[in-house]
Amino acid sequence: MSEIASSPRTLPLPWTARPGARAWRCGPAPAEVRNFHATLPGYAPTPLSEQPVLARQLGVGRVFVKDESCRLGLPAFKALGASWAVHRVLAERAASGARPSPLTLVTATDGNHGRAVAHVARLLGQHAHVFVPRGVHPRAVAAIVAERARVTEVAGPYDEAVRLAAEAAAGADAVLVQDTAWPGYERIPGWIVEGYSTLCAEVDEQLAAERVPGGPGLVVVPVGVGSLAQAVVTHYRSGPAGRRAPALLSVEPRSAACVLESLRRGAPVSVATGHTSMAGLNCGTPSSIAWPYLRQGLDAAVAVPDSEAARAAASLAGLGVSSGPCGAAALAGLRAALTGTGAEERRAALGLDTSSVVVLLSTEGAAANPHSAEGARG
Repeated sequence: MSEIASSPRTLPLPWTARPGARAWRCGPAPAEVRNFHATLPGYAPTPLSEQPVLARQLGVGRVFVKDESCRLGLPAFKALGASWAVHRVLAERAASGARPSPLTLVTATDGNHGRAVAHVARLLGQHAHVFVPRGVHPRAVAAIVAERARVTEVAGPYDEAVRLAAEAAAGADAVLVQDTAWPGYERIPGWIVEGYSTLCAEVDEQLAAERVPGGPGLVVVPVGVGSLAQAVVTHYRSGPAGRRAPALLSVEPRSAACVLESLRRGAPVSVATGHTSMAGLNCGTPSSIAWPYLRQGLDAAVAVPDSEAARAAASLAGLGVSSGPCGAAALAGLRAALTGTGAEERRAALGLDTSSVVVLLSTEGAAANPHSAEGARG
């Protein structure tokens, strides 16, 4: 792992890069995931909008934003993973001959995943119990309650909420549906990752319709525990060996950069987290099943402050894209990588030139994060 860290900013840019990531290959996600999502009420591909203003500002050929502000009726992408995982859980339960009484789906969340699990539980006649760590906005908690879930607010950070959720799921007729994995708990998080593959399949189809049949040159993905990034790596690193693979850049809050720090050290580590407006990315430990994919398949990682995420959200709003701080982190990270001292070295590490096509994954709308709406009001 090589590191490039120079910038005119007050603090050095948190950045690390790994040569050779585009040559790594893994197996693909199951093809049936996309077919399953197509059967869900209200399913439609989310928009992929071209933003020529950003392309000109950043010195690349074309920039597209994947807008997840309305996914299956929710303001974030998380329903893709939750729906597929719960579908698999219920299918296995039925196949085992278990009595058909409702399950309680238990999870911990910084907001969007818990709301998605609660939403799927309500639609399928199941119960939901959601553990919420400190720092999640009361309106985000209220949105989970509105899905008829039981909510337990935790005084500690996200990792503590995960621990308590796992304990609560040990009871009868309960199952943990968590989007992070650890040794001994990996199958359901793996299904959640598989569910996210639909987003990438949509991007391929949408780029082809925009006359980009070869796919993107760079995909920028916000990272919490790394499950979405694992899905992105899986999708773009499972193609034929001769096919050109894009560069992949992860973006985290400076106050919770567990993936970047793990990449720097070459092994998964936990970091102490602080407050961040990027609440859905405020995670201190990478998912155990995501880590091997992130270590081998990410070209680079960068961390950004809340102020840059807010500026990016405002920019996207001006371009007609509703994005909360987590979703806008993708643009903030791209700006950080391509500007300031050391930008040419970072651009080279990502393989970018003036003809490159970049896809930004805006993973949530402004409605998913009440902090962002308050910031917009000043």
